[in-house]
Amino acid sequence: MRSLLRPAVVLFGALTLIVGLLYPLLVSAIGDLIFPVQAAGSIVFRQGQAVGSRLIGQAFSSPQYFWGRPSATGLVPYNASASGGSNLGPGNPALIAAVAKRIDALKAADPANTAPVPVDLVTASASGLDPDISVAAALYQVGRIARARDLTMQQLQALIERQRQRRHLGFLGEPSVNVLVLNLALDREFDLAHPVGGID
Repeated sequence: MRSLLRPAVVLFGALTLIVGLLYPLLVSAIGDLIFPVQAAGSIVFRQGQAVGSRLIGQAFSSPQYFWGRPSATGLVPYNASASGGSNLGPGNPALIAAVAKRIDALKAADPANTAPVPVDLVTASASGLDPDISVAAALYQVGRIARARDLTMQQLQALIERQRQRRHLGFLGEPSVNVLVLNLALDREFDLAHPVGGID
Protein backbone atom coordinates (compact mmCIF):
# COMPACT_ATOMS: atom_id res chain seq x y z
CA MET A 1 0.00 0.00 0.00
CA ARG A 2 2.81 2.43 0.87
CA SER A 3 4.48 1.71 -2.44
CA LEU A 4 1.34 2.98 -4.19
CA LEU A 5 0.54 5.84 -1.82
CA ARG A 6 3.94 7.52 -1.80
CA PRO A 7 4.24 8.07 -5.58
CA ALA A 8 0.62 9.31 -5.67
CA VAL A 9 1.27 11.88 -2.91
CA VAL A 10 4.56 12.99 -4.52
CA LEU A 11 2.88 13.33 -7.92
CA PHE A 12 -0.06 15.23 -6.40
CA GLY A 13 2.32 17.63 -4.64
CA ALA A 14 4.45 18.15 -7.75
CA LEU A 15 1.45 18.83 -9.98
CA THR A 16 -0.04 21.18 -7.40
CA LEU A 17 3.21 23.13 -7.30
CA ILE A 18 3.64 23.22 -11.09
CA VAL A 19 0.05 23.75 -12.23
CA GLY A 20 -1.29 25.60 -9.19
CA LEU A 21 1.61 27.95 -8.52
CA LEU A 22 4.46 28.03 -11.02
CA TYR A 23 2.37 28.02 -14.21
CA PRO A 24 0.01 30.86 -13.11
CA LEU A 25 2.98 32.95 -11.96
CA LEU A 26 4.77 32.37 -15.27
CA VAL A 27 1.70 33.24 -17.36
CA SER A 28 1.04 36.37 -15.25
CA ALA A 29 4.66 37.49 -15.62
CA ILE A 30 4.58 37.00 -19.40
CA GLY A 31 1.28 38.89 -19.61
CA ASP A 32 2.66 41.77 -17.54
CA LEU A 33 5.77 41.90 -19.72
CA ILE A 34 4.20 41.62 -23.18
CA PHE A 35 0.71 43.10 -22.58
CA PRO A 36 1.03 45.36 -19.51
CA VAL A 37 -2.09 47.48 -20.17
CA GLN A 38 -4.35 44.51 -20.92
CA ALA A 39 -2.98 42.49 -17.99
CA ALA A 40 -3.81 45.39 -15.68
CA GLY A 41 -7.44 45.47 -16.86
CA SER A 42 -7.16 48.06 -19.67
CA ILE A 43 -7.93 50.80 -17.14
CA VAL A 44 -8.68 54.25 -18.58
CA PHE A 45 -7.32 57.22 -16.66
CA ARG A 46 -8.34 60.87 -16.72
CA GLN A 47 -5.98 63.31 -15.02
CA GLY A 48 -4.39 60.45 -13.11
CA GLN A 49 -7.70 59.05 -11.84
CA ALA A 50 -9.15 55.74 -13.01
CA VAL A 51 -12.57 56.29 -14.63
CA GLY A 52 -13.25 52.82 -16.00
CA SER A 53 -11.98 50.03 -18.21
CA ARG A 54 -11.94 49.75 -21.98
CA LEU A 55 -13.19 46.18 -21.54
CA ILE A 56 -16.24 46.67 -19.30
CA GLY A 57 -19.19 48.89 -20.14
CA GLN A 58 -20.70 51.31 -17.66
CA ALA A 59 -23.99 53.12 -17.36
CA PHE A 60 -24.36 56.60 -18.84
CA SER A 61 -27.79 58.15 -18.47
CA SER A 62 -27.16 61.90 -18.85
CA PRO A 63 -28.51 63.25 -22.17
CA GLN A 64 -25.17 64.94 -22.88
CA TYR A 65 -23.33 61.61 -23.18
CA PHE A 66 -23.38 58.65 -25.52
CA TRP A 67 -25.20 55.67 -24.03
CA GLY A 68 -23.96 52.11 -24.32
CA ARG A 69 -25.63 48.75 -24.68
CA PRO A 70 -28.05 47.65 -21.98
CA SER A 71 -26.61 45.31 -19.37
CA ALA A 72 -28.13 41.97 -18.40
CA THR A 73 -26.08 41.36 -15.26
CA GLY A 74 -28.95 41.28 -12.80
CA LEU A 75 -29.81 43.98 -10.29
CA VAL A 76 -26.50 45.82 -10.72
CA PRO A 77 -25.80 46.84 -14.34
CA TYR A 78 -22.34 46.08 -15.75
CA ASN A 79 -21.47 43.89 -12.77
CA ALA A 80 -18.32 42.07 -13.91
CA SER A 81 -18.73 39.42 -11.20
CA ALA A 82 -22.13 38.46 -12.65
CA SER A 83 -21.28 38.47 -16.35
CA GLY A 84 -23.91 36.87 -18.53
CA GLY A 85 -26.77 37.47 -20.91
CA SER A 86 -30.49 37.30 -20.24
CA ASN A 87 -30.74 33.94 -22.07
CA LEU A 88 -34.13 35.03 -23.42
CA GLY A 89 -34.96 33.89 -26.95
CA PRO A 90 -36.11 36.37 -29.62
CA GLY A 91 -39.74 35.30 -29.21
CA ASN A 92 -39.76 35.51 -25.41
CA PRO A 93 -42.43 37.97 -24.19
CA ALA A 94 -40.11 39.29 -21.46
CA LEU A 95 -37.43 40.19 -24.01
CA ILE A 96 -39.98 41.74 -26.39
CA ALA A 97 -41.35 43.86 -23.53
CA ALA A 98 -37.84 44.91 -22.41
CA VAL A 99 -36.86 45.92 -25.95
CA ALA A 100 -40.10 47.88 -26.41
CA LYS A 101 -39.48 49.71 -23.12
CA ARG A 102 -35.92 50.60 -24.19
CA ILE A 103 -37.13 51.86 -27.57
CA ASP A 104 -39.73 54.03 -25.81
CA ALA A 105 -37.03 55.45 -23.51
CA LEU A 106 -34.78 56.31 -26.46
CA LYS A 107 -37.64 57.98 -28.32
CA ALA A 108 -38.69 59.90 -25.20
CA ALA A 109 -35.11 61.19 -24.81
CA ASP A 110 -35.03 62.34 -28.45
CA PRO A 111 -38.58 62.73 -29.84
CA ALA A 112 -37.36 64.43 -33.03
CA ASN A 113 -35.29 61.40 -34.03
CA THR A 114 -37.28 59.30 -36.50
CA ALA A 115 -34.40 57.03 -37.56
CA PRO A 116 -34.67 53.29 -36.89
CA VAL A 117 -33.25 52.37 -33.48
CA PRO A 118 -30.04 50.32 -33.83
CA VAL A 119 -30.46 46.89 -32.29
CA ASP A 120 -27.43 47.18 -30.01
CA LEU A 121 -29.02 50.11 -28.14
CA VAL A 122 -31.95 47.92 -27.03
CA THR A 123 -30.42 44.47 -26.56
CA ALA A 124 -27.72 43.32 -24.15
CA SER A 125 -24.64 41.44 -25.28
CA ALA A 126 -23.97 37.84 -24.26
CA SER A 127 -21.67 39.03 -21.47
CA GLY A 128 -23.85 41.94 -20.38
CA LEU A 129 -20.63 43.98 -20.17
CA ASP A 130 -20.00 45.08 -23.76
CA PRO A 131 -18.14 48.44 -23.72
CA ASP A 132 -18.60 49.11 -27.46
CA ILE A 133 -21.49 50.15 -29.65
CA SER A 134 -21.83 50.14 -33.41
CA VAL A 135 -21.08 53.30 -35.35
CA ALA A 136 -24.79 53.41 -36.27
CA ALA A 137 -25.71 53.37 -32.55
CA ALA A 138 -23.36 56.29 -31.89
CA LEU A 139 -24.69 58.26 -34.86
CA TYR A 140 -28.27 57.64 -33.72
CA GLN A 141 -27.56 59.62 -30.54
CA VAL A 142 -25.94 62.65 -32.20
CA GLY A 143 -29.07 64.84 -32.26
CA ARG A 144 -29.79 64.46 -28.54
CA ILE A 145 -26.19 65.17 -27.52
CA ALA A 146 -25.86 68.10 -29.93
CA ARG A 147 -28.87 69.80 -28.34
CA ALA A 148 -27.73 69.02 -24.79
CA ARG A 149 -24.26 70.48 -25.42
CA ASP A 150 -25.17 73.18 -27.94
CA LEU A 151 -22.98 71.57 -30.63
CA THR A 152 -23.56 70.84 -34.28
CA MET A 153 -24.30 67.35 -35.48
CA GLN A 154 -21.29 67.64 -37.80
CA GLN A 155 -18.97 68.19 -34.83
CA LEU A 156 -20.22 65.03 -33.16
CA GLN A 157 -20.15 63.00 -36.36
CA ALA A 158 -16.52 64.01 -36.85
CA LEU A 159 -15.74 63.01 -33.25
CA ILE A 160 -17.31 59.58 -33.80
CA GLU A 161 -15.26 59.12 -36.95
CA ARG A 162 -12.06 59.95 -35.07
CA GLN A 163 -12.92 57.42 -32.35
CA ARG A 164 -14.05 54.68 -34.75
CA GLN A 165 -12.33 51.34 -34.16
CA ARG A 166 -11.59 49.56 -37.42
CA ARG A 167 -12.18 45.87 -38.10
CA HIS A 168 -9.60 43.56 -36.51
CA LEU A 169 -6.95 42.60 -39.06
CA GLY A 170 -8.98 44.56 -41.58
CA PHE A 171 -11.76 41.98 -41.96
CA LEU A 172 -12.88 40.59 -38.57
CA GLY A 173 -15.94 42.08 -36.87
CA GLU A 174 -17.60 45.40 -37.57
CA PRO A 175 -16.41 48.96 -36.97
CA SER A 176 -17.39 50.16 -33.49
CA VAL A 177 -16.73 52.83 -30.88
CA ASN A 178 -15.83 52.40 -27.22
CA VAL A 179 -18.44 54.35 -25.25
CA LEU A 180 -16.20 55.37 -22.35
CA VAL A 181 -13.37 56.51 -24.64
CA LEU A 182 -15.87 58.37 -26.85
CA ASN A 183 -17.39 60.17 -23.85
CA LEU A 184 -13.96 61.12 -22.54
CA ALA A 185 -13.10 62.56 -25.95
CA LEU A 186 -16.43 64.41 -25.93
CA ASP A 187 -15.56 66.08 -22.61
CA ARG A 188 -11.99 66.74 -23.63
CA GLU A 189 -12.87 68.39 -26.91
CA PHE A 190 -16.12 70.18 -26.10
CA ASP A 191 -16.99 70.48 -22.42
CA LEU A 192 -14.55 70.02 -19.55
CA ALA A 193 -17.07 71.42 -17.08
CA HIS A 194 -18.88 68.08 -16.83
CA PRO A 195 -16.18 65.41 -16.87
CA VAL A 196 -16.83 61.69 -17.08
CA GLY A 197 -16.30 60.07 -13.70
CA GLY A 198 -18.55 62.24 -11.56
CA ILE A 199 -21.85 62.26 -13.40
CA ASP A 200 -23.50 58.86 -13.67
